[in-house]
Amino acid sequence: MTLRFGGVVDSGGFRVEADLVIEAGETVALVGPNGAGKSTLLRAIAGLERLVAGSIAWDNEIWDDAATDRFVVPAERRVGVAFQDHLLFGHLTALENIAFGPRASGTSSGEARQHAQRLLDRLGVGGVAGQRPRELSGGQAQRVALARALA
Repeated sequence: MTLRFGGVVDSGGFRVEADLVIEAGETVALVGPNGAGKSTLLRAIAGLERLVAGSIAWDNEIWDDAATDRFVVPAERRVGVAFQDHLLFGHLTALENIAFGPRASGTSSGEARQHAQRLLDRLGVGGVAGQRPRELSGGQAQRVALARALA
């Protein structure tokens, strides 16, 4: 599996141009100063921003191609993003936040909750399953957001 990104994102007048290839099994760190466009680049890969030039491909599947106007919606990309501000639903418990995506995709409630609990356990925060986001520490909320992205 290979992710290929070669393009330009224009987000509210802020332009990010990048060229990268990430092979299966590679770990990539995206570093740079505040405002350099790291989050904008990741948002484009996830399908939350469209390219104004270039393309994004996952193996042989084109996810975004500005020249042909091909665009695969985020739900069909199987990419998860854990945002810096977590974006957890305040009225749901940690477990319900994680189970939300799979349930919305047709997974049974019980199966989605079991999977959510396994992810919480794997990330070392299994004990927060019944807590709401306002009851979590920053680190716990980040792990819940990561588990939700993985789910």
